[in-house]
Amino acid sequence: MAKRGSTKRRGPVEDVGGSGQPADVQALQSLVTQMLLALGEKPGRNGLLKTPERVAKALAFMTQGYQRNIDHLLNGALFPIEYDEMVIVKDIDFFSMCEHHLLPFFGKVHVGYLPNKKVVGLSKIPRIVDTFARRLQVQERLTVQIAETLSQKLNANGVGVVVEARHLCMMMRGVEKQNTVAVTSSMLGAFRSQLQTRQEFLKLIRQGSVGDSD
Repeated sequence: MAKRGSTKRRGPVEDVGGSGQPADVQALQSLVTQMLLALGEKPGRNGLLKTPERVAKALAFMTQGYQRNIDHLLNGALFPIEYDEMVIVKDIDFFSMCEHHLLPFFGKVHVGYLPNKKVVGLSKIPRIVDTFARRLQVQERLTVQIAETLSQKLNANGVGVVVEARHLCMMMRGVEKQNTVAVTSSMLGAFRSQLQTRQEFLKLIRQGSVGDSD
C-alpha cells in the first residue's frame, strides 16, 4: 500500500452566489413568461399554459444546493476510528447546470480520502457532491469544492476527486460533439505529494464495480 503522508491545508472553500433563501418561484415564472415572448412564442397557447410554473419549479429544484449547509449535513456523521487506509466512493451520479449557458452537464464523481483519526458516513459523500452540483457551476470549480470540503471537514491526510461529465452546451450547440467527456481532478495532501498514493486511487476507480461480470 502507498505510504501515507500529511496534507497541506488550504484556505476556506470558495463559495459561489446564493442568499441561502429558497428560490423565488413566482419571480422565476414571470421571467420565463417574458423569455417565451422574447423567443416569439405565445405563452397563452395550450401547450405553454403551465410551462412558466413547471420551469420555475424545475430551476428551483436544480439549484437547491444554495440552501444546503455542509456543517448541518455532516452533523453526527463524523466517526472517530483508527483507520488510515484509503476510503473510496466511486461512480456517484450527478447533474448540474453550466453557469455559462444554463444547460445541464452530468456524469460521475469518484472520491477517495485518507482518514486522519475519523471517517465520514458513506452516504454523506454523495450528499456533499449534490450540494455543490445543485448550483450554477463549472466542472472545474465543482471538483475543487468537493475535494477541499472533504479535506477541511475531515482534516484528512489526503483527498482525491475525479469528475467525468458530458456537457449539453457542447452536445446541443457550439461544436456539437455528442461523445466528448470532460475529465477534471483535484488532488490534495498525500494524493498530490505521493505518486504511489495517487496511482493507487486512479487504479481503484478504474476497476469494475462490485457485481460487474468479467
